Amino acid sequence: MLNKIASLDLVDFVEKNILPEYQNFDKAHSTAHVTRVIRNSLDLANVVGADINMAYVVAAYHDIGMSGPRAVHHITGGKILATDARLKRWFSPDQLKIMREAIEDHRASAAHAPRSIYGRIVAEADRDLDPDVVFRRAVQFGLSNYPQLDKEGQWKRFVEHMANKYSVNGYIKLWIPQSDNARKLKELREIIVNRQHLRSVFDRIFDEEIG
Repeated sequence: MLNKIASLDLVDFVEKNILPEYQNFDKAHSTAHVTRVIRNSLDLANVVGADINMAYVVAAYHDIGMSGPRAVHHITGGKILATDARLKRWFSPDQLKIMREAIEDHRASAAHAPRSIYGRIVAEADRDLDPDVVFRRAVQFGLSNYPQLDKEGQWKRFVEHMANKYSVNGYIKLWIPQSDNARKLKELREIIVNRQHLRSVFDRIFDEEIG
């Protein structure tokens, strides 16, 4: 990962001061998650010719707003980045504004397209559409945030989430054609419409997570 980034002192700063914050979040927004988003963002930035350092920091801060209410975590995260004076060492005010907007725009449910290539990069990088990852994160989120629900309640929430976000009528949008997410989304949708298969997947992951 590091050889794709020009400023190693920036990497050192982020790894010591920003990434450890993700240890305080739920499993669906963990250190493993942000690391994957960083890796995907760097790959996409290289493909589209974007600034590597900007893409890196946007990815590193994209879910930092989970320290507050989840519903506005994208807004909170943008504010945290914009007010982090330490970043002035590497970025201009104009760059910081673009990066803030990218974090604000990264949510899959956003009503508008990301305002810059950096918003598109992190939004796409955040969409890990590998079916097992999508299903596991959904189960993990349900267990962490709705512990009062029994297994059938978790299943109902899980199905509703899949329909609302990932089905052919769902709100998820893909922004960079060069990514591999289109193929994965098609595979994901084929599983979602097969309710018996979907239930077997849910049961397996649920039992693994509570075991």
